[in-house]
This record gives sequence, C-alpha cells and structure tokens, in this order.
Amino acid sequence: MGILDSLENNPAFRSALSQLGAAVLPAVLGEVFGNNNQGRLSAIVAKLEQAGFGNQVKSWLGNGQNLPISADQLRAVLGSDAVRQLAARYNIPVDQLSQILAQELPKAVDHASPDGRLPHTA
Repeated sequence: MGILDSLENNPAFRSALSQLGAAVLPAVLGEVFGNNNQGRLSAIVAKLEQAGFGNQVKSWLGNGQNLPISADQLRAVLGSDAVRQLAARYNIPVDQLSQILAQELPKAVDHASPDGRLPHTA
C-alpha cells in the first residue's frame, strides 16, 4: 500500500478533495459544456450515445432515476487527455475529477432538461 492509497482511505483527505471538487465544479462543468451550454450538452450527449451509453443518457433526460456512469467510462468517452488537461488546469487529481464528473454530469444533464427532453439549439 503506497502513500496515496493510505491518503485516499483517510476521511479527512477525502473530505478535502471533495470540498476542492465542489469549489471548482461550476468552472469545470462550464468547460465541459462550453459557453453555449445547450450546444455543448448536445455534443456530449451524442458522444455518450455513440459510445453505447444511450440508456444512461435517456435516464438523465427522463424524469425517473438517473442511471450511473463510472469515472472510467466517462473518461473514455470524453478522452483521457481532455480530462487530464482539465485536472491540471484546476489542480485536481485526475481520478478525483473523473469521479466528480461521473457524479455530476448526470445531474447536470437532468437539470438542463427539466421537461425530460434535450433543449434544441438555434
């Protein structure tokens, strides 16, 4: 067991990472979605559907329970390099950022589609 393993199992360390993630989450999601939230959201949803995550996306757009997506699955779809660059920009460990995105992206898509449908862009 390395030092990182023991740190990750430390509740205080996990709490600090969680707070750090919450502090930068709006900025990170803004970058993931871009300035044109609806257009970028459509692109991310299309990418997820093409990668075989259509059931998850449908659950996020629908009014029922959101199906989960793992950090590894999301990182594979968004691209490891893109996630690594975001992590470096905000000084967050890649694994932590991937986990935050995996937890928050379904909520963000759900909130952006209150009527259960993806908004259309002009």
